[in-house]
Amino acid sequence: MIPAVLLAILGFSLSCLLTFIVRRYALSTQLMDVPNERSSHTTPTPRGGGLAIVLTFMLLALGLGISGIIERALCIATLGSGTVVSILGYLDDRYHVSAGIRFLGHVAAAAWVLIWFGPLPPVTIFGLVVNLGLATTLLSAFFLVWFINVFNFMDGIDGIASLEAISITLSGALVWWMVQPSGSWLLAIIFAACVGGFLVWNFPPARIFMGDAGSGFLGLVVALFALWSGLAEPHLFWCWFILAGCFTVDASTTLVRRVRRGDRFNEAHRNHAYQYASRLHASHKTVSLSVVAINVVWLTPLAIAVALRALDGVTGVLLGYAPLIWLAFHYKAGDRKGQAS
Repeated sequence: MIPAVLLAILGFSLSCLLTFIVRRYALSTQLMDVPNERSSHTTPTPRGGGLAIVLTFMLLALGLGISGIIERALCIATLGSGTVVSILGYLDDRYHVSAGIRFLGHVAAAAWVLIWFGPLPPVTIFGLVVNLGLATTLLSAFFLVWFINVFNFMDGIDGIASLEAISITLSGALVWWMVQPSGSWLLAIIFAACVGGFLVWNFPPARIFMGDAGSGFLGLVVALFALWSGLAEPHLFWCWFILAGCFTVDASTTLVRRVRRGDRFNEAHRNHAYQYASRLHASHKTVSLSVVAINVVWLTPLAIAVALRALDGVTGVLLGYAPLIWLAFHYKAGDRKGQAS
């Protein structure tokens, strides 16, 4: 535990310092997020701060990989896919990258991960082991690409993506440690600390945004942890899926309702439930902290129950997501009227 604490402190401190440097650079080069009719903020704010998370975490992951503390395959998969996703995100922040190129890049990153992770284990559904063969790999690739974009979609108000990533990975590290005390759960704690250093500057009211370079990377790393821990203990995958419920449900509900209505799925908007909630309650802080509260009070106990095999994974997902789906509709996720609110 002592190395874990020291590395977490190092990650937090370095990320905080790098965010300060990136913010100064963004201000000097006018790399600003200027509000428009689809924005949830009202003043121009520097962006690109997610690079601090990326650089800090990748440096520490490389060190852990070289020292043998984490497995070589996990290290190489993280560094390779993280580099692709963060560079694409930075280019999109700075210039503009078409949706098609971003998608191909995300698929390439997912393929790189699965090459190093190797064959994925059969899926356990309601206690039955189901071998889906090639479909398991295809679903895993979809899961990685989807999570990269889920965090991108949901990074729309101050602090929400940072707080979600921290609460997911700390709870995920807990259940991972409970099942695999000698596993790579240390990397999840370090990741949370790196995001925490950025959060110092991103907590409402935010002084810098993470941008696509950071949000996509956050989603990728959470999905990586879910798949890697699930390789050894398949029921751990369901724990991570439960913990990511707030973002998964809001993003999925919003996307499905918009596509059914005929809207372009990749068009910028502010129709997510969390965006409605932030306008209704006139507070980014209230909504972002509410997401953390849901994770801690509701989703984490369910994940622990699944980790201890007191509850089936799919049952845990259904129980965890049910009230979140109600909240998504309560706050009109995907409702076009939010555009003019």
